[in-house]
Amino acid sequence: MKKMTEKRSLLARLRDDRRGNFAMMTAFALPVILGAGGFAMDLTNMVLTKAELQDAVDSASLAAASALSNDKKTVAEAKEIALKFFKTQLSGTLPGKSDLTSATTIDITETTEASGGKTFKINVATGYELQLNPLTRLFGQTSKQIAASGSAESGTESKNALSMYFVLDRSGSMGEQTNSTTTYACPTRKDPNKTCTTKLTRIASLQLATQDLLKQLDTADPKAIFVRTGAVSYNSSAQSPTDLAWGTAGVLKYVNALTASGNTNSAPAFTTAYNSLTSGTEETEHRNKAGNGQVPSKYIIFMTDGDNNIASADTDTKTECDKAKANNIEVYTIAFMAPSRGQALLQYCATTTNHYFAAESTADLLAAFKTIGQQASQVIARVTK
Repeated sequence: MKKMTEKRSLLARLRDDRRGNFAMMTAFALPVILGAGGFAMDLTNMVLTKAELQDAVDSASLAAASALSNDKKTVAEAKEIALKFFKTQLSGTLPGKSDLTSATTIDITETTEASGGKTFKINVATGYELQLNPLTRLFGQTSKQIAASGSAESGTESKNALSMYFVLDRSGSMGEQTNSTTTYACPTRKDPNKTCTTKLTRIASLQLATQDLLKQLDTADPKAIFVRTGAVSYNSSAQSPTDLAWGTAGVLKYVNALTASGNTNSAPAFTTAYNSLTSGTEETEHRNKAGNGQVPSKYIIFMTDGDNNIASADTDTKTECDKAKANNIEVYTIAFMAPSRGQALLQYCATTTNHYFAAESTADLLAAFKTIGQQASQVIARVTK
């Protein structure tokens, strides 16, 4: 009887002793926690890799479209040009990028119209096997297939021209960090191939997005005979602009030099853009350009990440937006992580609801600028996807 009682007492003590519970819970939870962290890192890599592949296939399809319509290249030559553009658009930080050539297809369909002109449909598709980090591999998946495709149309008939003005926020909040990261070379004596990772600021994200848009315009108009661009930045006042000029080099240099500081007042900068596009100079410039001579389509790209700090600024900006839309200027607006009043202003100013973009991350911003670039490039080589 005594032995039975001792056994029950021992079992009771084992049942009630919870000193090892924490260790057991940690043992079960640790792989889940590590896996979640690994998945978060891989998700960022997936988004950025997808954006890079999309940029590459879009540039390749536009390059082929432009080569066929503007340079009168053959289909075979256009495919070579598309492949070259695709390779050059991929960054050196993408492991195994040389292997993508065999995984990339370029299809071109040529059709002869009744007028004798030709139209071309180009499709570029690719796939990339992204290797997942060791933490994610705890769940058994080692890689993720990332696919991207881009399509464009062009023809041998004459194309339209465009003038585009950027109105960009450079107030102090644009210096804040986003959740997106970028990798860069940071060699040391011990490790000359070392790379480092840092978070992107909002203004750095804007610079990347603008570069992508300008790249699309360059691809569609490699000889800079159809596209004119200009830009103005603003904080509490409008900064000195870079005036409208042929091509995109001036705007690229201007945007890459932007720094964040000050408060926000969008009205003077939007007025600068509107006055530049409606002065009559643009029609004259396009009419006199050799090989062009057309009345340009006009665009304003208006971006902010905040609210105007001056009481009358919203009203004044809306007045300028009304004037722009009344004069057939297409106004694209991008609210980049902006609060509700900033969003409301940009929604009002956009030509249509399809001209307004709410970007809550760097990836969203890149996608918005890419869509705008694709739609604007339709006047030269029409992007369809």
